[in-house]
Amino acid sequence: MNIFRLAADMLHLLSFIVLLYRIRTQRSCRGVSLKTQVLFLVVFCCRYLDLFFSFISLYNTLMKIFFIGATATTVYWMLTKYKSSYDLENDKMHGDGSFLGYGAPHGVLGFVILPCFLLALVFNEGFEAFEVLWAFSIYLEAVAIVPQLFMLQRTKEGEAFTLLYIFCVGSYRGLYLVNWIYRYFTEPHYWQLLVWLSGFVQTLLYADFFYYYYVALKEGSKFQLPG
Repeated sequence: MNIFRLAADMLHLLSFIVLLYRIRTQRSCRGVSLKTQVLFLVVFCCRYLDLFFSFISLYNTLMKIFFIGATATTVYWMLTKYKSSYDLENDKMHGDGSFLGYGAPHGVLGFVILPCFLLALVFNEGFEAFEVLWAFSIYLEAVAIVPQLFMLQRTKEGEAFTLLYIFCVGSYRGLYLVNWIYRYFTEPHYWQLLVWLSGFVQTLLYADFFYYYYVALKEGSKFQLPG
């Protein structure tokens, strides 16, 4: 493991801690997209099925378990303990009021989940169930943050810890791009085009957020999107 991947993993780990700390201490999930959290939970559950039949390292196993557990905890809190603070009105896609909307092509079902799954059926590294689900998780992770960014766009501003969470998730993926470049030049025969393209798209989605977050930090002002 190189330093770029380790730093990316630590930022990813920090993003979970920040979000859980924020929700637990403020006893509120306002400003957090339930759609995004459920999508990430689907991503991790599909990608880490190899926990049942493959062992790479203790570090790898513990990280996978933590990612699933932390995301599941966030979703559980948002659906139960802190449900009253959930901002459903600003966590909609094309007018749907539920997680899956009212059927394709509405909401997350039509615009996020189904296209990613169909893409995985066509472009994968092997037409076996695990490989298709792994490819599906790669495509889905690339766009899972979209509902959260939509929510931010609607409210035009965000709470400090929520913004830090988004920053950590975006930075983790950005560092993975550097990791892939490093591996390409240092590891013979290293080639993962599917992962690279999805990661590049995912990083691009954060570009607007990164700019305004940087401006707010530089000027010591409140984060605010134009609108």
